[in-house]
Amino acid sequence: MSSGNSSNRRRSFRVIGKIFKYAFFIALTFVGSFTATLVMKSDNPAELVGTMSDEFIYDDEPAQSTGAPEIKTLFDEAQPVTEKKSAAEPERREESIGFFAELKRMFDIKPAVDAKVDAMSHYTTSGEMPLLLRQAVVAVEDTRFYKHKGFDIIGIARAVFVNAEAGEIREGASTITQQTVKNLFLTSDRTFARKIEELVLSVNMERNFDKDKILEIYLNTIYFGSDFYGVHDAAQGYFGKNPIDLTIGECAMLAGLPNAPSLYSPYVDFRAAKKRQLVVIDAMEKAGVITKTEAENARIEEIVLVQ
Repeated sequence: MSSGNSSNRRRSFRVIGKIFKYAFFIALTFVGSFTATLVMKSDNPAELVGTMSDEFIYDDEPAQSTGAPEIKTLFDEAQPVTEKKSAAEPERREESIGFFAELKRMFDIKPAVDAKVDAMSHYTTSGEMPLLLRQAVVAVEDTRFYKHKGFDIIGIARAVFVNAEAGEIREGASTITQQTVKNLFLTSDRTFARKIEELVLSVNMERNFDKDKILEIYLNTIYFGSDFYGVHDAAQGYFGKNPIDLTIGECAMLAGLPNAPSLYSPYVDFRAAKKRQLVVIDAMEKAGVITKTEAENARIEEIVLVQ
């Protein structure tokens, strides 16, 4: 009997040892890929490595001014829109905060998010935007938003199946949470390390903020086309309204824009924007957030744009 217990213990220790070994190699792969990404992004890799070591030693010292011109981001004071029909989405710039600061942010995301939110102009709370707008975004962008924990395994599997069947990329698998952390902190670089960082940030975003707050932040950071970032500027820029005053048809049109803002902006192609709006209305009706009658009325509702 004693021999059997001893054998079971040895087997358990071997299993635990294998788990730790795999976890170690996964962590090592992540750190290596993450470091390699930072090095490859730098114009001077040797200088970056030196900066990383200096930052580790002198982490509390204030940053010195380089004399370089300040780069404005979408979180700085909004500038007047001079051209409504800009078709291309401005390229997002990832702020340079250093390797160890990025690593800290990945596991302690709340202060970084709060700082970004505090710096936003025209920040719109959930109470200042229609519930139907939020429901429309979830219905068309991330139907499992209130069920997943930051990333959606079922959504990923579905996207793989749909894309494989179509022979082309027709469906993405990024959740609203993933898009939110990308809008706040990351670029669109498609590297292994960047995707891992996005997933880790998303999981920690879900741990620190409830779903409604994440959706609120998403709607304040997402690009709606024609140089409009955030729901306030989009509602004012397209319809001359505050978000809370949007109709069902206008909510549906705005909710459809983030999928491809450069193509669906009504200032770029109103017909494409209208077709996308109908897709959103169908999704809203299917999700049960509007009735059949409301959907029919929204489809024929006149959309009046700011001239």
